[in-house]
Amino acid sequence: MSDKKQVAAALAQALPEMDVKEIEAKIERPKDSSNGDYAFPTFFLAKTLHKAPQMIASELVEKVNQDGFEKVVVAGPYINFFLDKAQVGAKILQTILTDPEHYGELDLGHQANVTIDYSSPNIAKPMGMGHLRSTMIGEAVARILEKVNYNLIRIDYLGDWGTQFGKLMAAYEMWGDEAEVKKDPINTLLKYYVRINNEADEHPEYTEAGRNWFAKLEHGDEEAWRLWHWFREVSLERFQRVYKMLDVNFDSFNGEAFSAQKMEEPIQLLRDKNLLKSSRGAEIVDLDEYNLPPLLIIKSNGTTTYITRDLATALFRKRMYGHAKSLYVVGAEQETYFKQLRAALKEMGFNWWNQIEHISFGLMNLNGKKMSTRKGNVVSLEDVLNDSIDLARKQIEEKNPDLKNADEVAKEVGVGAVIFHDLKNYRRNAVNFKLEDVVKFEGETGPYVQYARARAESILRKGGIRDFSNVDLTMAGAEAWELISFLGQYSEAIKRAAVNYDPSVIAKYALEVAKKFNQYYAHTRILEDNEAQPARLALTQAVSDVLKSALDLLDIKAPDEM
Repeated sequence: MSDKKQVAAALAQALPEMDVKEIEAKIERPKDSSNGDYAFPTFFLAKTLHKAPQMIASELVEKVNQDGFEKVVVAGPYINFFLDKAQVGAKILQTILTDPEHYGELDLGHQANVTIDYSSPNIAKPMGMGHLRSTMIGEAVARILEKVNYNLIRIDYLGDWGTQFGKLMAAYEMWGDEAEVKKDPINTLLKYYVRINNEADEHPEYTEAGRNWFAKLEHGDEEAWRLWHWFREVSLERFQRVYKMLDVNFDSFNGEAFSAQKMEEPIQLLRDKNLLKSSRGAEIVDLDEYNLPPLLIIKSNGTTTYITRDLATALFRKRMYGHAKSLYVVGAEQETYFKQLRAALKEMGFNWWNQIEHISFGLMNLNGKKMSTRKGNVVSLEDVLNDSIDLARKQIEEKNPDLKNADEVAKEVGVGAVIFHDLKNYRRNAVNFKLEDVVKFEGETGPYVQYARARAESILRKGGIRDFSNVDLTMAGAEAWELISFLGQYSEAIKRAAVNYDPSVIAKYALEVAKKFNQYYAHTRILEDNEAQPARLALTQAVSDVLKSALDLLDIKAPDEM
């Protein structure tokens, strides 16, 4: 039973007319710890009991079950609960140490299926720093939802269809060199793509050529399909290299092209329900009723649009996976688009339209500058990860030149630093990335958290105890309470992160655990040979376990030595 539930159970005896969950929802944490560990306000009872809140608090405290508390006192309109810190602390430590792998787990999902669509790079372009946000927010959200017992289906919906590929094919036809592409596929194809976009203003025929090539692709032209398969294959090979560095794995790489083969059904459904209207030679769905712009389903030249493919995708995923939620990790600029998608599904008569959820995020800037593939100022994610690993390696050489597996640790620290910097920010906020600030062992960084965990492991190696089953955990000491109490709040942090699809909650929690442990370490001689040493080592083990678990939820490794 959590501390909060213990307080709620004690109050339930005094408030038999209230549900325990209702009581728990009212319980607060005082800002000043001198006012207790938990507080229960009585203002809301004044109306029904026709008494002053102070009087209600005084009467209730006489009926509260005070077992397991140091004291329960009245403070004006509040009932303040002071926990028996030694006993509660021992219980928290025992829970962590008994099953560290599953500590913090909750059953919010009851094993329901959730599809999550993230990363989704475009073929024939390198994965840039802009892809880091969708990839890592998506992966962290997936891991957090698994921790609360959802079954996740990870989907990399590749951008492998649309007029931009027509443009690329037109560019290849004009300037392409097969040998050059084979030598350096992604950068060469990007060069062609940037050139045709830069020159399209002066040569409008280039844009028309792109449209024509895409139309050929949609109508099954042999050469168009050959080029498409080739461009997709070399792109996916390169993407997998980056995903391996990030330890990200997908269950499906079905992209737009896969959905393009399934568009007849949603188009026919829209026709059958008289939802398609003609507009300047195109066919649209009017969404005025939702105060949304109309949806363009079929262009005047007969080609389809992104939304047509997304409708087909939504139908396929619901049938294939029977999901309880269908999540899309896509930039905040697409908010209107996802409202349109939900509205269209609702109009089509699907009662699961509200299972579609948009997990939006802000832009990533590099040293204050926005990145754009079309203009060619894209920064390769793979290059940034490699630079971060190199920087981590240099710092490790300075701090611990004798570290045996230095290259592996440098990789874990360098990649982890990039991921942590992204995820510590609330996802809807814009993020500015500056490598030198990211790979630091001090401050609010990934390496700082990893180093705190490695320090805990170092202390445990010196302490020589790993079995804490017979240790008196009440001996950890009063000075450890703030740290132990915070370790007890892990499941609360996981719940907040899961409900709000917000990995920054876990990143901030891990930072706070690291800070509190470093403060504890600075003021407590953990390894001092006395009767409290085993309990202090048990606490150190619990810190190591929780930090490792939190980092894992963020897809960050936790090296034992740094």
